[in-house]
Amino acid sequence: MRALPLDNVSLSNMADSVCKRRSLLTASHTIKERGKWGSKKEFILSVAGAIIGLGNVWRFPYLCYKNGGGAFLIPYSLFLVLCGIPLFLLETALGQYTSQGGIMCWRKICPLFEGMGYASQIIIFYGSVSYIVVSAWAFLYLFSSFSKELPWATCDNEWNTDNCVVINTYNATANWTSPVNASSSSSSSIMEFWQRRVLNLSSGIETLGNLRWDLALCLLLCWVICYFCVWKGVKSTGKATYFTATFPFLLLAVLCVRGLTLPGALHGIKYYLYPDPARLADPRVWVDAGTQILYSYAVCLGFLTSLGSYNKYNNNCYRDSLCLCLLNSGTSFTSGFAIFSVLGYMSQKQGVDISVVAESGPGLVFIVYPQAVTLLPWPQVWSVCFFTMIILLGIDSQFVGLESIMTSLTDVYPSHIRRGRHRELYLLLICCISFGFGLFLVSEAGPYILQIFDHYVCSGPTLLMMAIFQSVIIGWIYGAERFYDNIKDMIGYKPLPLIKYCWMYATPLICLGTLVFLLLQHSPLMFSNTYRYPWWAYYIGWFLATSSLSAIPLNMIWKLSKEEGTLWHVSVSQKINMKQGLHKLSTCLHCYSCCRRHYVTIWLFSPASQNNRPGCR
Repeated sequence: MRALPLDNVSLSNMADSVCKRRSLLTASHTIKERGKWGSKKEFILSVAGAIIGLGNVWRFPYLCYKNGGGAFLIPYSLFLVLCGIPLFLLETALGQYTSQGGIMCWRKICPLFEGMGYASQIIIFYGSVSYIVVSAWAFLYLFSSFSKELPWATCDNEWNTDNCVVINTYNATANWTSPVNASSSSSSSIMEFWQRRVLNLSSGIETLGNLRWDLALCLLLCWVICYFCVWKGVKSTGKATYFTATFPFLLLAVLCVRGLTLPGALHGIKYYLYPDPARLADPRVWVDAGTQILYSYAVCLGFLTSLGSYNKYNNNCYRDSLCLCLLNSGTSFTSGFAIFSVLGYMSQKQGVDISVVAESGPGLVFIVYPQAVTLLPWPQVWSVCFFTMIILLGIDSQFVGLESIMTSLTDVYPSHIRRGRHRELYLLLICCISFGFGLFLVSEAGPYILQIFDHYVCSGPTLLMMAIFQSVIIGWIYGAERFYDNIKDMIGYKPLPLIKYCWMYATPLICLGTLVFLLLQHSPLMFSNTYRYPWWAYYIGWFLATSSLSAIPLNMIWKLSKEEGTLWHVSVSQKINMKQGLHKLSTCLHCYSCCRRHYVTIWLFSPASQNNRPGCR
């Protein structure tokens, strides 16, 4: 059979047809591109939402009051300069330079310590399971605030006992305005609402009790909100923070102005800021300052690395880090005025010393402040404002942590998770698993379990260990000067030399000293200073703590047993323009020429042997 003649037009048509079929075939298996922030504002707001949380409201003001007032700002500022800002910049710049999340960033620059990434993501997961319960409690208070009369302001509810007293009914003849002045058998209406309506505590952690279905529904609502804030990646996360990260500032400003106009507000501010230099001789004051910096700045968790990885390569991460650190500390300082002005009014109204009403943690948010709003005109309005702020502060940090987990997993398995709806399905699976574990924390034994998580997993020692590892790896193993060159390549100049020396000396030494002090002062955990946990509860706590940190040595041992070459082997395939950084080299480059497909793969800082490096084929 004679072959048909093919002219140039026929060959061109055939080539176009084959290429179209090829493009249709590959389109169904296309890996979605790694996202970027829609604007600089989205990055700033997302980081602000991650670092500005409940600790700014319920922990810093009380620590400042307890540890010498204005004098506490001295150790706080020193820890901020020597530990907080250096670690904050380190993580943000690391994510921006590598364009990778909390796991892959370590594989790119120091593969032997990839376990740092896994450890941080485990800590985030534990924190996501536990701390979201606080938002569930706040939702229950918020819904209760829409009643004609605040339920914790009366003793006429089904959960109240015969010993219930209404604290805000102070007068000159009845001098029992607080539990301190009341008889030993009486209990305040706000305490009964908290203990009997919200928590309904069991006798101990060994008695799980019934599930609190109203809290379970509030917990479900929290996870639904988090899911839809994260399900489209940074596109949805960035848009959500326009509300969740800004509205709390508005509410905080409203509460601050209202508090400062109350009688007795200056009395409360005096207790908050009056300096007591003698307290600086107490080592515990310095430890509190250091742990507050780590707790409040969300460092050593991979949050900042994941969020920074979506920045443009030339974004000025140094300037952003300084501004965000000042914003975080400024918010903590300002929240003290909002809290202690109301506490000053409350102490004057009830005729008690401010030390009686000043508390930290959940006691401040769910007992003291709700009691304070009952003394104000239109208490429902102020209650709604306060608990809306608490919910947004908690939810914002929650879904940013969830985004960090998804970013890290997606970067490890990009060819699988970035296809189709895989990311949304994996996110749904993580939310469902977290919600399932969270149901234990909304049982009658939930507060006991929450304290285990708080004390062993998301506490000072764990974060201090991560800070030591992180600063030593960058400062000595990867090289502080080398990382400074990377930052200069991104922003055009090097940061202050002080930060480099902090990575190498100040940060690890200060964190090590703080860690040693905490371990020497360690005492068995107790609930409300009365309930001692059973022995197996302590073992569970230490298991949770070591399950995260053990990822570092275990991953190191696994890599050394699997890989060839020396311990410090670093493979660089070819010289690459530093201005391109790792942004354009994080994935394979696919080249198509009609019917033939070529792969070009560039590996940088790979632990693999050069002989095993793939090339063009």
